[in-house]
Amino acid sequence: MGEVLVIGGGIAGVQAALDLAEMGIRVHLVEKGPSIGGRMAQLDKTFPTNDCSTCILSPKMVDCARHPRIAIYTLSEVQAVAGEVGDFTVQVLKRARYVDETACTACGDCAQVCPVVRPDEFQMGLSTRRAIYIPFAQAVPQAYLRNREDCLGDEPIACGRCIEACRKQCIDFDMQDEVIELSVGSIVLAVGMETFDPVALTEYGYTRYENVITGLEFERLICASGPSGGRLIRLTDRQEPRTIGFVQCVGSRSLKYQRFCSSVCCMHATKEAILAREHIPDVQSYIFYTDLRASGKGFQEYIERARREYGVKYIRSRVARIEEDGDGRLVFHYEDAATSRPQQVKVDLAVLATSLIPGPDVAALAEVLGLELDEYGFFRTNPFSPTDTTREGVFTCGCCRGPADIPQSVAQASGAAARAAQYATGNT
Repeated sequence: MGEVLVIGGGIAGVQAALDLAEMGIRVHLVEKGPSIGGRMAQLDKTFPTNDCSTCILSPKMVDCARHPRIAIYTLSEVQAVAGEVGDFTVQVLKRARYVDETACTACGDCAQVCPVVRPDEFQMGLSTRRAIYIPFAQAVPQAYLRNREDCLGDEPIACGRCIEACRKQCIDFDMQDEVIELSVGSIVLAVGMETFDPVALTEYGYTRYENVITGLEFERLICASGPSGGRLIRLTDRQEPRTIGFVQCVGSRSLKYQRFCSSVCCMHATKEAILAREHIPDVQSYIFYTDLRASGKGFQEYIERARREYGVKYIRSRVARIEEDGDGRLVFHYEDAATSRPQQVKVDLAVLATSLIPGPDVAALAEVLGLELDEYGFFRTNPFSPTDTTREGVFTCGCCRGPADIPQSVAQASGAAARAAQYATGNT
């Protein structure tokens, strides 16, 4: 039945891999990080149903790991691609995990004795991890890994406490990187996106004021598996906020940064405002927006419900600047679009809806595969066949072809899988 390479293990890559495998096609799923799951694994709930994100994603991740026709390569990157459609030869660099993932039981004994403390990337730096760690509780593969750069050293071994603590003896500091060669008929690209770093927008005070956070940081704070155990708090005093201001279009719809709309931000902020009220019954949320983009099924009803049932106030305005007053509260300065008058509002917590931008893997893969990018840096696609890239036999889905929400990413993944299957099986 042929074989297909799927690059990227987020929800789009996982869905594409499962669809292909169910067609009888062998799939090689390559993920740069230590676990599949992508950005969706960091979210608390999904809009517009407010379903648990992990409850949707985790079963798919487990199905992916257990499927006999799916091979998962984590900590791996595609280095070279040769050949033509139907007969691609792909070189994959698989970096050493320093832990035998087939033997590790994720008991955590190694992390308990590790003396190194580092910011936890999965928790957006709001908590810490050790030099040997598991990315998150539902990670696939369910195995620890050692970050060699964080470790105290192995030439010679400067610590080795994790090795001594491991009863399964599955930690190996001598493990080496390896290059794997694959032969596939077609390729699906699902490498996702990154979020814009708002530090450059000094008017919002991100990193200058502790209580100015990004949407992803908000997701980790409000999630039960997050650094605060699901308790929504201000970072300065760890108290619950009574007022929250959501700033839209941070880095997007801008002549200086990204001209495009990030598509998901209006609904994302609405969901977070609803979740805030569910966690703190008397909280008041303000959403400062440019235009409300609610084009999906049930999206407009979701916004009306936020207004009606959760008291969310939508203010059409661009926030000019955020300042901190003497009491540690944040002052939003803005011009009300309805009256054209300058206004101010004080909040306890500010949440920035940062733009979704192409990740570094997009440009790197475009060079390796010989693909064209569009004017915004995403993979260029055929307007009449929206999963097709500029190279025959290579398809794309999810946020690496442009900003998309989870339902859109899943639908695109199934479309890309169907197209890739045609080439893998010779039924074009």
